[in-house]
Amino acid sequence: MITLDDITLTFPDGDARITAVDHVSLTAPNGVVTGITGPSGSGKSSILAVAATLIRPDSGRVWIGDTDAAALSRDDATALRRDSIGIVFQQSNLLPSLTAREQLLVMAELGGRSRRSRAAVRLRADDLLDAVGLSGHRDKRPAQLSGGQRQRVAIARALVNDPGVLLVDEPTSALDQERGGEIMDLLARLTRERQTATLLITHDLVHRDALDELITVVDGRASTAAHRVEA
Repeated sequence: MITLDDITLTFPDGDARITAVDHVSLTAPNGVVTGITGPSGSGKSSILAVAATLIRPDSGRVWIGDTDAAALSRDDATALRRDSIGIVFQQSNLLPSLTAREQLLVMAELGGRSRRSRAAVRLRADDLLDAVGLSGHRDKRPAQLSGGQRQRVAIARALVNDPGVLLVDEPTSALDQERGGEIMDLLARLTRERQTATLLITHDLVHRDALDELITVVDGRASTAAHRVEA
């Protein structure tokens, strides 16, 4: 589970400061896709960056399980992010020279999974590629994959270290409606199966049925509660 508790984040603007996140509190439980929506510039991405421990808030707490990530040193926050948080960016950001399987193996190496036997790490990578529907594409490089397939690799890569929290930034922005729907359904299924706490930023509510909860952010302020999406 991930909980943001009364988070405020500001940025310098000349002699003043701009408030990007204004006393936001929210909880993303395990096994649930919690969506965050709102207009451009509303603070959605800033909230995700705080949740990912990429930015330290001015005030408030970021609970990743039982750990207050906002109170950690930079090195400890990096270790927590590596071991406990999976991140899927708007663009897949795959390394062009690596195959789909190698993308996952490199992430496992960074996460310390290399301490396991190579066979076990390779098996986990192959299991995840199978889970995202890419078992027949594991030896292909990004240029040989479609946009939707690259995003599926990015999702598998984010899950390779078995994180408790999955943070997803606009996963359908570069995809057509059909492929976007497939990605959203995939994220919903994997969230349930792996019991991750998934926090997902989106401006496109065409696929809102894939969300379990929806929070609206305007001018840095979130709605007072997450509203369950009606099917």
